[in-house]
Amino acid sequence: MSSFLNRTAPALIAVMGLLGAASAPAADKADLVVRNARIYTVDAQRTTAEALAVRDGRLVYVGTSAGVAPWIGLETRVLDLHGRLVLPGLIDAHIHPLDIADLDLCDLDDRPVSLAELSRFVAACVDRYQTPPGGLLRVYQWNYTNGNQPDPKHATLRAALDAASTTRRIEVLGEDGHHGAYNSLALASARNSSGAVVGLSKSTLAGDFAALRPFVGVDDHGEPNGAVNEDARGTINLQGLMYLALDEVVKVPERISARLAASGITGILDAYAPPAGQVVYDKLLASHKLTARVELAQFYNPSATRKPDGTVDYDAILTQANLIRAKYATSELIRADVVKIFADGGIEGDPLAVPPQLPNGASLRPWLQPRFGLDGHGKLEVKGYVDTGSPLCRTVQQHPGEYATAEQVGAFMRANGYHPAQCTISDGNLQHDRAIIMEYARRMHLAGYSLHIHIIGNRAARTAIDAIEAARAADGVSTTRDALAHLQLVDPSDVARIGRDHLYAVFTYAWASFDPDYDLSVVPWVQEVHGNGYQALHVPGSYYASNVYPARSIREAGGILAAGSDAPVDTRDPRPFINMEVAVLRHLPGQQPLNAAQGITLPQVIEAYTINGARMLNVDKDAGSLEVGKSADFIVVDRDILKLADTGHTEDVAKTHVLGTWFQGRQIYRDGL
Repeated sequence: MSSFLNRTAPALIAVMGLLGAASAPAADKADLVVRNARIYTVDAQRTTAEALAVRDGRLVYVGTSAGVAPWIGLETRVLDLHGRLVLPGLIDAHIHPLDIADLDLCDLDDRPVSLAELSRFVAACVDRYQTPPGGLLRVYQWNYTNGNQPDPKHATLRAALDAASTTRRIEVLGEDGHHGAYNSLALASARNSSGAVVGLSKSTLAGDFAALRPFVGVDDHGEPNGAVNEDARGTINLQGLMYLALDEVVKVPERISARLAASGITGILDAYAPPAGQVVYDKLLASHKLTARVELAQFYNPSATRKPDGTVDYDAILTQANLIRAKYATSELIRADVVKIFADGGIEGDPLAVPPQLPNGASLRPWLQPRFGLDGHGKLEVKGYVDTGSPLCRTVQQHPGEYATAEQVGAFMRANGYHPAQCTISDGNLQHDRAIIMEYARRMHLAGYSLHIHIIGNRAARTAIDAIEAARAADGVSTTRDALAHLQLVDPSDVARIGRDHLYAVFTYAWASFDPDYDLSVVPWVQEVHGNGYQALHVPGSYYASNVYPARSIREAGGILAAGSDAPVDTRDPRPFINMEVAVLRHLPGQQPLNAAQGITLPQVIEAYTINGARMLNVDKDAGSLEVGKSADFIVVDRDILKLADTGHTEDVAKTHVLGTWFQGRQIYRDGL
């Protein structure tokens, strides 16, 4: 596409240059002029310019280097870029900004570690942070799919964390925001819905916490093995599930702005914005250190607002949401016109648990029950599958009490080679009852909010689209900026609906790559796998391989692609250029591609990061493209990524560095410029 632009741009730029020269009075000069650049404007014609001029924070000229001359005065800063590429400021349409600041915390930094290594790391943190007896240590950025190999001393997460401390409560937070691990003291602190401390145990999972049973990992005796996921973590963590300690973030909120600016990001959607987080934004506003446009996707947990009669208190949620929306209605930089809801959690199972833990997310078909073992190299692989429809499994399903004790389980496993719990038939779980998701969407639409819905599994995707369509039918408005985030697995029939409804699809493109450990925690539950390698996990034409992160199909159907890093998931670095590269190639360096047919072009992913994101955030009158009248939000990068893609060197896009970032005409980041 950029070759086409190079052929068509000169005539357009010449006209723009003449207009710019004619409209610039001699006494009215620019504050900043950038010239001798390659400026990819992302305007409607996708033109390329050579120069731009900025006055009072806005673009007053975009055109040729010759045409910008009348805008240069004695006080004008002139920046000669010697052919460097300029892009509009990037828009991260799904990020958790309060979680990206570097803080002094017990942080695993997403490193894969064995359970023995995890235990030693946590014990060291207990000493380093002087956690008192009875106190709580939180451990961040745990990689819950890679590593975690057990050994006789550390057979489960619970055992590993107990080995680190039995006198302090330990909470390990998965880097995805959905998984957690706890030691025995922390598990014993779980409170039921009445607020009484009853602990998480085999008995309470059959009683007080029966509804949360799918989200709690158990060992071969049925006792919690330390893995506690999704909202079940709230029984232990009464402070809520914000990723970082808010009291630490609020001390250094400027670090959030600094990280965004260094990544070239000048607009964001905070994809999980509960009311408590306002204190950080208010401090940034008051100190004039907020250097990005922000859309708050207000987050409330409807299932947690049930009244004594069991109904959800939608009115209370709306009252609070409306107050926050009104608070920021006149802010130049912050809006709160979006609400967030989770349709499901994740679709990862745990192949290392005994029995293997099923995925939590919602599937259109029942999850399979893979049987795992070790290959000749000691690596985990799929050995076969449990036939959940067999006479034996039907007996287990009909008489579960006969397969509950340790003796009964042991006898069953010795006779059959798998745990009786693997006779379970489950299609996973929505995060809320379907009726709640539907009603929440309807009420929020009627109140004038756009929806931002977390989706991983294909049944969650279908439910979310159903909810949006019903909400639009209720209010008669089809132009809301409703968005679906992540979209790991989407059925083709629902891809067509996303296109028909012109919904925003917010992908974290770096995830669309092969990861052998991660994929082994997902694919075997979706379709039959034999082995553990790339060829075993990604059979061409198979359901998962064909429908995982379907970016190109959604775009071709009429959906609107946006881009969201989901930082700090995987990393606190928003890594926009790594996301761009993988969006095109569908693999990280050194890896095999993940359904290469779903790759998009580099100009298309730049659009996702700029004008499409601006439209989704409803700031496209000010941002998303470099056009006269818009805010001077732009970045300079160290390489021409469009030329790299044109010449077959897309694999170098990920190495791109931002040299400078400007927001509202002011340089907010400098690295060589």
